Amino acid sequence: MPLTKPNQALKRDLQGIASDLKWSAVELMRIAERLSQSGNDLDAQAVLRMCTVFQAGEDRLAGYAAEVGARIVQGKAG
Repeated sequence: MPLTKPNQALKRDLQGIASDLKWSAVELMRIAERLSQSGNDLDAQAVLRMCTVFQAGEDRLAGYAAEVGARIVQGKAG
């Protein structure tokens, strides 16, 4: 696969979305902590479950970005 602008944009977009998910999970963890401190443990647990989903999504997207990058490098070397 040649090193094209669309391939570069795809990798950059995947990395950006993964980064956004990571930032969101960190912010949600802070919210969950405040909810728990205020005695709202049920909502805090629900927010923490959301964080788990976001983190799993972040990992998948980061993997996809790495795969796109590897294919770009293979195409460039070949």
